[in-house]
Amino acid sequence: MANDIYEAELFRLQTELVRLQEWVRETGARVVIVFEGRDAAGKGGTIKRMTEYLNPRVARIAALPAPSDRERGQWYYQRYIAHLPAKGEIVLFDRSWYNRAGVEKVMGFCTPAEHMLFLRQTPIFEQMLIDDGVLLRKYWFSVSDDEQLKRFRSRMNDPVRQWKLSPMDLESVYRWEDYSRAKDEMMVHTDTPLSPWFVVESNIKKHARLNMMAHLLSTIDYHDVHVPKVKLPTRLVFTGEYQRPPRELSTYVPDHVATLIGDVNQ
Repeated sequence: MANDIYEAELFRLQTELVRLQEWVRETGARVVIVFEGRDAAGKGGTIKRMTEYLNPRVARIAALPAPSDRERGQWYYQRYIAHLPAKGEIVLFDRSWYNRAGVEKVMGFCTPAEHMLFLRQTPIFEQMLIDDGVLLRKYWFSVSDDEQLKRFRSRMNDPVRQWKLSPMDLESVYRWEDYSRAKDEMMVHTDTPLSPWFVVESNIKKHARLNMMAHLLSTIDYHDVHVPKVKLPTRLVFTGEYQRPPRELSTYVPDHVATLIGDVNQ
């Protein structure tokens, strides 16, 4: 895909997401979007583009760290429930309660009994959310083994993305088949007519982003809502009663840019 076509369609979809956001805020809808998939499958990049122009007070990202000792003693879903949306909110889960079906299952962070209980309870948990009016969408980003390894290698040599490559990520390379079996088992139990999984082919990141965003928008019957018009004056209004304090009374950030391009005042 030519980059200009990608950028134009991305911006169009982002504009539609803003319309969706305003509809959610006006109608009090509650939207939950679950992003799951293998490491380096493109979830984070998609979330970043989706939320680029959205109001962070309406659209929030929930990317939970490893559970604390206290959270390990809670009902498994409890810490995720705390991040569910109130009326007029969208929450994007960058990984979710499905950690138990993936990394926890493969790495032995949960017992077989806990894993089986999760597979049994999750459809019930999600049905409760949907019955209460939550619009739940679940996306699985699918990437090939060769492409995943390629992306890991690129991260190793990128100083601003090295933090995205952890020892846990490398385990996914050595345990590819284990993760595949865990994913297949998860799908059998949780890909239900009420709460289906939508698989996003993500070997080409740009295609994955556009496909996922377009699909999400097609599944929600949103519409334009009234947005108050803002009228700006032709110029700022001054009364002449305010005088700015002398500059020397304030501490200014040094002009770092001047060291790069030269001081234009000299």
